[in-house]
Amino acid sequence: MLELYLLLAVMLAAALVASETRNLLAAAVALGLVGFSVAIMFILAQAPDLAIVQIVVETLTVVFFTAVILRTTDVDTTVTQGLKMETAMFVAAFLAFGGLFLALIIGVLQEIPRFGEPVMRIAQEYVQLGLERTGAANIVSAIILDFRGYDTLGEATVLFTAVVGVLTVMRLASRKKPGEF
Repeated sequence: MLELYLLLAVMLAAALVASETRNLLAAAVALGLVGFSVAIMFILAQAPDLAIVQIVVETLTVVFFTAVILRTTDVDTTVTQGLKMETAMFVAAFLAFGGLFLALIIGVLQEIPRFGEPVMRIAQEYVQLGLERTGAANIVSAIILDFRGYDTLGEATVLFTAVVGVLTVMRLASRKKPGEF
């Protein structure tokens, strides 16, 4: 339970960094930290399928936002003292959050059962009663579409929404003329 509270604290701190920093790249990285923390929470809650979807969505979102930011932002060569201080604070916060994140990942990986040991026993019921309850010859399709249909619909909705959001941002970025913000 302590891990969940630590992850929540990391998520809140990263959200504050993302909302308060002027550096767009730092904000994108901080939001990525929030998303990856959610993925670790899903692993702790024994929902690896949701964790995988969250990791894929976060990775794509962070990569695409970083590409858009780097492609559309002009970097000024004159660096002021205030910008140096903000960069130093960002590096310190990044190292602190990164160390905490690494410690949490190590803790989560130690909680994962050994290869071949079942995490939950409910899968046995799916295999035994899949054909009888669903009439589907393919047990994988029966589980995904019948037993866990709403979960699959939710995952597909999350992926679709993420793709539409990234495409919208990239399309708006490509329409801007050089020098526009």
